[in-house]
Amino acid sequence: MSTYRRGRLLGAVVALLLLAVPVQASARTGAAGAAKAAATPVTVPALGNWTPESGSYQFGNATRLVADTERERRVAGTLADDLRAAGHGVVPVVSGGARAGDIVIDVAPARTALGAEGYELRAGARLSVTGATESGAFYGTRTLLQLLAQGDRIPGGRTVDVPRYAERGVGVCACYIHISTRWLENLVRDMAYAKLNQLLLELKVKSDTHPEANTWGYYTKDEIRRLVALGDKYHIEIIPEINSPGHMDPWIENRPDLQLTDSDGNKQPSRLDITQPAAFDYYTSLIDEYTQVFTGASWHMGADEYMLGSDFAKYPQMLRYAREKYGANATPQDAFIDFVNRIRTYLAANGKKLRIWNDGLTGANTVPVTAGTTVEHWLNVAVKPSQLHAQGYPLMNAAYALYLVRGGFHTDTKGLYDQSWDPRSFEGEKLASSQGIVGAKISLWPDNGRGETENEVAVDTDPALRHLAQATWGDPHPDATYAQFTARGTAVGHAPGWRDPAQVPVADGTYTLRSGTVSLAAEVRRTPDGYITLKTGTGCLEVRGGKLTLNTPLQPGVELTEQTCATANTLQRWELEQSAGGYQLLNAITRMAVHVTDDGRLVQYPPDQRTPAVWHLTPSTDLQ
Repeated sequence: MSTYRRGRLLGAVVALLLLAVPVQASARTGAAGAAKAAATPVTVPALGNWTPESGSYQFGNATRLVADTERERRVAGTLADDLRAAGHGVVPVVSGGARAGDIVIDVAPARTALGAEGYELRAGARLSVTGATESGAFYGTRTLLQLLAQGDRIPGGRTVDVPRYAERGVGVCACYIHISTRWLENLVRDMAYAKLNQLLLELKVKSDTHPEANTWGYYTKDEIRRLVALGDKYHIEIIPEINSPGHMDPWIENRPDLQLTDSDGNKQPSRLDITQPAAFDYYTSLIDEYTQVFTGASWHMGADEYMLGSDFAKYPQMLRYAREKYGANATPQDAFIDFVNRIRTYLAANGKKLRIWNDGLTGANTVPVTAGTTVEHWLNVAVKPSQLHAQGYPLMNAAYALYLVRGGFHTDTKGLYDQSWDPRSFEGEKLASSQGIVGAKISLWPDNGRGETENEVAVDTDPALRHLAQATWGDPHPDATYAQFTARGTAVGHAPGWRDPAQVPVADGTYTLRSGTVSLAAEVRRTPDGYITLKTGTGCLEVRGGKLTLNTPLQPGVELTEQTCATANTLQRWELEQSAGGYQLLNAITRMAVHVTDDGRLVQYPPDQRTPAVWHLTPSTDLQ
């Protein structure tokens, strides 16, 4: 039995169990509500309404996708790709009349009650998905795919499903610590499957304009183009972030001329000197280069923690700049807000909208942030969400309670579900109304870069992602227990096209690894998170040494050494990636590939800087 078929069988069993277990009637739902919930097909997010009808829909070999307009054909084309990836075979896209067993895609602008992303799904002799927009019809196909993941027969019925919040997202800091594009592609697919629509990426694109900034781990422009194209296909808005004017060290560590200098003459590599015209020109040149590959309408400039661990008093040039521009009553904070506003003006002239974090808005400024700037609230500071709302700023809830930090804090998803958390619950304040709240997102940060591998992060993220999808799309507490809610995720599984990152291409055993004239005898063992360890006669192969960034050896050229084996040491975990009839060897944390030097040493380099060694493995019994 194929992996896909096993997954479908498991999903069907879980779905039947969900339907069979009575939902506990409460004062909120009542016995009638429990009975209705028990009859509703299982999806994530849960369907807010379902009206059973007679009969059922049967997917089969004769099924076609009926789509007449260009927008309908785009939705149908993506659905056809996903049906094939999910093991349902090749389903043709046709136009004209529908017959029994067909799936009809309908984009009907007159259905204004469905809004920008809502849809109607109706199952009977044929199945129809209707949206007022292309996005709405697309989200209806995500529900269809989840239902088909549990079996080819769908009970007769109808649902109208409309999201409560416009922005439903995930933020990923692929900054400093590189995250594989395969991992990001999996995330995009799973986000769309759960009807999330916004991915914030703080990362570095390899720069042609500023080659001095190309420290690892960057992404090539072609890698980003492919990711953005995937996001467009799956209706995910991908928003880039270059954090500024703080946290700029990935960009300006080799540009002391742009670094803020304190009153003692010390350069601050993480802080951009915003009093210099050159700083604005530098940052906007990065925006220009990023827009070559990021095609969306939004830009995130961070604007958080500029004075983290210090204060404006150490930088008298900030007050001088502010008073020269805004008068004698200006504060140093006004210089910071001025930089934010100038960036917003630049973006607006280029058709883009600005987003910032909230913690820089301390109330110590006399110059306001320009109206229309979206504020993403993550930290409880003096200026509360209610004040930001009253001032008219669109609010995104990016609460610290929704964070997942490598080797650190992890969101308590069960606790949030049991509390019926929703996007009105900010850090430090819960608003009575959702008015002015654009949505919410979970955020993934690499504060201890070696604390977890990206495969471990993926497993940790799954329940948080599904909970966020539920809380931003519909009722934040659709099931009586958290266990029942998580069972939904088991039932629907991962998105079609999702690639299992935990698959290891070779069996455990002892091998000789050869690349050219270099050979290495090692015991290969699979790790629980889907990597391997390589144990030689004197220890386990590890990256160690060089400059550490977030506790991680990210310096190219660092040599691999044999160290005492330790199961918790993530730097001893490796990925075998198929290449040219053999395998490249990539470190699970640094995401750099092993290169063989002319004198036979094994060192790590980004794959585009040095040719990765291609290793051929043959079984062996000798570790000497």
